[in-house]
Amino acid sequence: MIKYLILTCAVFFGGPNFSHSKEMMLVNNGVSNYKIVIPADASPAEKTAAEILQRYLKKISGASLDIITEKDKAPLHNIYIGHTARAAEIRNEKIDADGFLISASNNDLIISGGYGRSVVYGVYTLLEKYLGCRKYDNSPAIVKESKSISLPGDMYDLQVPEMIYRQAFFPQSNDLEYLEWHKLHKFEDLWGLWGHSFYKLVPPKEYFAAHPEYFALKNGRRVPTQLCLNNEAVFKITAAYLKAGIASKPGTIYWSVSPNDEPDYCTCDLCAKADAEEGSHSGALIRFVNRVAAQFPDQTITTLAYGYSAHPPAITRPAPNVVIMLSSIEAYRNTPLTKEPSAAGFINDINGWSNITKNIFIWDYNTQFTNYVAPFPDMHTYKANYELFSRKKIKGVFAQGSGDTYSDWAPFKSYVLAKLLWDPGTDINAITQDFFSGYYGTAGKYVLDYLSAITRSVNINAKHLDIYGNPVNDYNTFLSPALIEQFNTILDKAEAAVAGNELYLKRVREVRLSIEFTVLQQSRFFGHEEFGYLYRNKAGNIILKENWPKKVQHFITIAKDGGVRELSEGGPLPDDYAAEWSGIFKRPWRNNIAINAKVQLQNSFTEDYPAKRERTLVDAVPGYSDFSYNWLLFYGTDAVATVDLGKAKTFQSIETRFLQDARHWIFLPQSVTAEFSDDGISYKTISTISTAIPEEDYMVSMKAFNYNLPAPVTARYIRITGKNIPSLPAWRYKENKKPSIAVDEIYVQ
Repeated sequence: MIKYLILTCAVFFGGPNFSHSKEMMLVNNGVSNYKIVIPADASPAEKTAAEILQRYLKKISGASLDIITEKDKAPLHNIYIGHTARAAEIRNEKIDADGFLISASNNDLIISGGYGRSVVYGVYTLLEKYLGCRKYDNSPAIVKESKSISLPGDMYDLQVPEMIYRQAFFPQSNDLEYLEWHKLHKFEDLWGLWGHSFYKLVPPKEYFAAHPEYFALKNGRRVPTQLCLNNEAVFKITAAYLKAGIASKPGTIYWSVSPNDEPDYCTCDLCAKADAEEGSHSGALIRFVNRVAAQFPDQTITTLAYGYSAHPPAITRPAPNVVIMLSSIEAYRNTPLTKEPSAAGFINDINGWSNITKNIFIWDYNTQFTNYVAPFPDMHTYKANYELFSRKKIKGVFAQGSGDTYSDWAPFKSYVLAKLLWDPGTDINAITQDFFSGYYGTAGKYVLDYLSAITRSVNINAKHLDIYGNPVNDYNTFLSPALIEQFNTILDKAEAAVAGNELYLKRVREVRLSIEFTVLQQSRFFGHEEFGYLYRNKAGNIILKENWPKKVQHFITIAKDGGVRELSEGGPLPDDYAAEWSGIFKRPWRNNIAINAKVQLQNSFTEDYPAKRERTLVDAVPGYSDFSYNWLLFYGTDAVATVDLGKAKTFQSIETRFLQDARHWIFLPQSVTAEFSDDGISYKTISTISTAIPEEDYMVSMKAFNYNLPAPVTARYIRITGKNIPSLPAWRYKENKKPSIAVDEIYVQ
């Protein structure tokens, strides 16, 4: 845990004799006899720290303290900032990393730091911990005004973080003061090259055509998705790139030499031999990274233990200047990592890497990437997870949230994660109580009640809290309509409690966005059934609920006002979402004589995405761009569905639709055949429609297959056969992965 030392006795460290019997009165009734003293050769950070303290002391008390240097004549008592001679009298030993010391001696206040922005961190800690100020998000800090300011005369608060790299990737960190107040980093602070980097080090567009041998050998051919790590030219190009980069960015610390976000590790003889010797596909990678690191002994080279490179090598140890960034991407978030079955592999890997290196960062995940504003209450796992990281002596964490866009609980998540990144021993209960009362005002009690209720629902009902999940798939677990009604009742009380305060009301409504989004998304799933956006009127017609366009517009307004820039990672903007709903509202209702008919499937659908099971094909609800609901998926097999109309009925056309979503390995079928039968045994073919061989295309699209008969026919059974492509196309190949096809409504008219 972080080293908090509040010492009241000089004997403890053998240092100077501290006054500990009375308080220091920095400001008395708006007047101060103190000055702020900085070194004569003060660094930019020391000057900034002094200016921050000067500004906030004036905001708090009205007193304006002058900033002087140690060469200037100072009064009897002062506030010393940075590496002053006075600070050296208090503590001579070096303060590590971003650490700082807030201390008092003979009515002097001394704030000194290690290096970089550490003294700025010390000033902000003084403001929050001792003077009652708060910086909850990227809004202006809350100042606790008082005409008089006093501090303990025996302060000795030394804080040195365990983690040298701390990033909470949420919108709040776009505010510089928030970043420094909470002692957080950004990519630009430390990294010369970040993340998946092979495509930058050796760009395929520049090299692949002329030198395919630079790239991974996969299934007997070279592919541009990864590098061949035993090719000498690849090593030389990588070293040259880093040499130039380091020269152009002298202040950066970390340089990533990491595989791309693709599965295609090289299987050439030399790479395969290295992996076999090491018992892991990280074998060739670590040997390559070590070799690169040896060229730059004064730099820190990082690499990703992710996907195929997650498992540590058996023989080779990472070099002293190599940092392993281990990903926890496979884990669900219902429970802490140490208890979550899906995290067992991650726990094994963290133990394995810990046995061979002390330089480990964690790439962790704290949002639902497929639906940023969907409910994702994972905060109950944070404390235990960071205690795990502390036990394993992890040196840094990239807590990946929603980046620049608002997401469910983003302000609170960012705040709590910042506290844990600095000190895994932080009292989360105290932090939570303080945040909710300070950020939501009198609504805080009810917002906390809602958080407790939805967290309890996750613990009791959720199958998986998945970073790639969907609120529709949870309609029968922790986000059931009945539970949503309970959540809304609590949030109604929260809104009522702050009805006269625009700021607090806005914040409560931002919390509520996730529930409103869930209702909207689930309404597409339910269609004309209860909780859907449609209903069947007295005349038996299915029509739009009158209030639904207003519900959509309300959501869009609050979302945009709250900083929602996109609804998913790389996904639609709020205006796009509104346009999608507008198209749904304009879509005419289609009569379908197959509605709610019995459906028999020849092959099993994918249980991970069950939609409404067989009824998905005849529920009168079309599929949309999200494959995970309203589509019935078939993995590695054909979609063969027989619709039993119950009795012979007359029709003249059949239509069905299939989805193309190559990013999720979903492709149009190579052919779709429509047939009909009187007895369910002997079928007559209407026609077969074939599709082209898939070309590289990652856009999500839907294709309708229409079958029009020359004259009406009467039959009881209709069979649709979608033939899956036999294998993944080369441009989307993944080992041990098969193609899927996805089908939605079968219209019979």
